[in-house]
Amino acid sequence: MATTKRASGTPTPKTPKWTSRAVIRDVEAGSTVDCASCGERVKFQAKMRNRQVICNVYVNGHWDRVEHFHADCYAAAGNPHGEIVGPLDQRRSPSPAAALRQAQQHAQAS
Repeated sequence: MATTKRASGTPTPKTPKWTSRAVIRDVEAGSTVDCASCGERVKFQAKMRNRQVICNVYVNGHWDRVEHFHADCYAAAGNPHGEIVGPLDQRRSPSPAAALRQAQQHAQAS
């Protein structure tokens, strides 16, 4: 991580710039959100395992909003907030820190 120097000459870490990210999750019962792409409700259906993409959206390094998409709509929209971070199977989900490390390793390998 890059550093800057304080007046005392001691290095201080730079503040990270937050960027938007997307994760995929199962739609839970009682979901009351609308898809940011098509505008339709992201619905829970008991006999189907519907998936949604949830995006934390940052503008100029500051959190702005959360957007929800149907999984198919997110792909059709061209991944507007980047590639999906973390595991696609939530049952085997690592901690958020482990998911971030996994995404960073994937980005370095690409």
